[in-house]
Amino acid sequence: MNKTLIASILAGFGVLAAQASAADAELNLYSARHYQTDEALYSSFTKQTGIKINRIEAKEDELLERIRNEGANSPADIFITVDASRLAKADELGIFAPVKSKVLEERIPAHLRTENWYSYSTRARVIVYNKDSVKADDVQTYESLATPALKGKVCSRSGSHPYNISLGAALVKHNGAEATETWARNVVANFARAPKGGDTDQIKAVAAGECGVTIANTYYLARLMNSDKVEDKAVVAKIGTVWPNQKTWGTHINVSGAGMLKNAPNKGAAVKFLEYLASDEAQAYFANGNNEWPVVASVKVSNSALDTLGKFKADNLPVGELANTAAEAQKIYDRAGFR
Repeated sequence: MNKTLIASILAGFGVLAAQASAADAELNLYSARHYQTDEALYSSFTKQTGIKINRIEAKEDELLERIRNEGANSPADIFITVDASRLAKADELGIFAPVKSKVLEERIPAHLRTENWYSYSTRARVIVYNKDSVKADDVQTYESLATPALKGKVCSRSGSHPYNISLGAALVKHNGAEATETWARNVVANFARAPKGGDTDQIKAVAAGECGVTIANTYYLARLMNSDKVEDKAVVAKIGTVWPNQKTWGTHINVSGAGMLKNAPNKGAAVKFLEYLASDEAQAYFANGNNEWPVVASVKVSNSALDTLGKFKADNLPVGELANTAAEAQKIYDRAGFR
């Protein structure tokens, strides 16, 4: 082999190495997590690794449609969002690539990950009640929301919202489709008003006496508990919280999660980012910055609201299984008039 050819080959390797190095120097993140507190999470990753994050934020459906339209030319490396049913929907579209990582396998519990995506934080769906009009003993389970004693006392956000769909999917798994449909019909019969607004709106409606009980994700409740606003303190003083189904299958939890895209141009950076989200620092930040629980059990949480809410028995249904009954749950809600 002549010297010119050898020099050419070596130069080619140099170009490839430079390209790989450049690729690992940035990460293209498509995010449906709309929390300003995540800024510190991303900046810390860049500070530690030198990898620049290019972020596009939008609603889940918009980002997924964009990824599909971009096809093999998509610059997206990571898709991150909230809710297991949304992550499962993304997985069904075939956009994720499996990641082999001992770090992720060792740190994230098996029931909180799938082959193609990982959960990084959890939030529980709890029962919130008005202490003046409802007794805690009467709302100890999700099933109790369908009892005649709560006629005209239940408030809820839309039944088409993923948070409620995921809860319905869990109920189908645990109680069966028929029982879940009966439950949904009776919950609708107990509505104080037609579903509207978000979880915070439901909590405030309970405090105001517009209704007596609702279901809400814990991080909305924790925000109010940690607030210095007089009006938020007044809301918290009026309400009580129940961890549902502690004597049966446990309180339903939902997740924030992420996966690497199959056409990711920066796969090395993508794996580093996924592993970073499972680090002690990032896990603590999910709890302390956005009132979510870390998925890594050994991570210490320093959040007064979460401390006040206390420990609870969580449903350990694998997050991947929720996808199997999510569509059925939506059909059940539609038939029941839970819209």
